[in-house]
Amino acid sequence: MARVCKITGAKVTSGRRIHRSGRAKKKGGIGRHVTKTVKRQFKPNLRQKRIWVPELGRYVKVKVSARGLKTIDKNGALKTLTKAGLL
Repeated sequence: MARVCKITGAKVTSGRRIHRSGRAKKKGGIGRHVTKTVKRQFKPNLRQKRIWVPELGRYVKVKVSARGLKTIDKNGALKTLTKAGLL
């Protein structure tokens, strides 16, 4: 399955990390130098959760990020899941 939050739509994004070589001056070296950039991925903080919807009287299984859980707590389960198109 894809790493996508069903509530917020957060997904894996790509970026770069600066690769440095050398020894720091204060440790006796000649200084650090940037040699290249290395690709990396930023992954969302996903959880597989069963969310209780009191209006329906049942649980709904959702793959949701930590931020999505906070959104559900704030706005309510039924409203949030309906807006996301899961109910």
